[in-house]
Amino acid sequence: MVAGALLAAVLCAASHGNPRFDYLLHCGGCHLEDGRGDPPEVPDLRVDLPYMIGFEEGRAYLVQVPGSAQAPISDGALADVLNWIIDTYNPELGGEFERFTAEEVAEHRAIRLLDPKRARAALWND
Repeated sequence: MVAGALLAAVLCAASHGNPRFDYLLHCGGCHLEDGRGDPPEVPDLRVDLPYMIGFEEGRAYLVQVPGSAQAPISDGALADVLNWIIDTYNPELGGEFERFTAEEVAEHRAIRLLDPKRARAALWND
């Protein structure tokens, strides 16, 4: 039990300020280390993100999906993870996109997404 608490403390300390580590810990299990996911169930971050970050509902969705919204990291850390994902898996954007902020994440995170699959389908069918 003590070892588990110690491991948790080490992981939390290691993740502080490291978006790549936070991605691997909280997102990589489903989206995989290279962001390819397992379409259609798990979206490919290398393909889907440029579309999703281009409008408010898409940005909200990225924050509200359970893996993002429920990750035990701060709003600022989640904003850093989302920006890291876009920079890393969408280099063609050259960093030219509206970066997520802690304030934006806090606003969207406060709204629970009840049916992520339906919400995603609605965004892609608009």
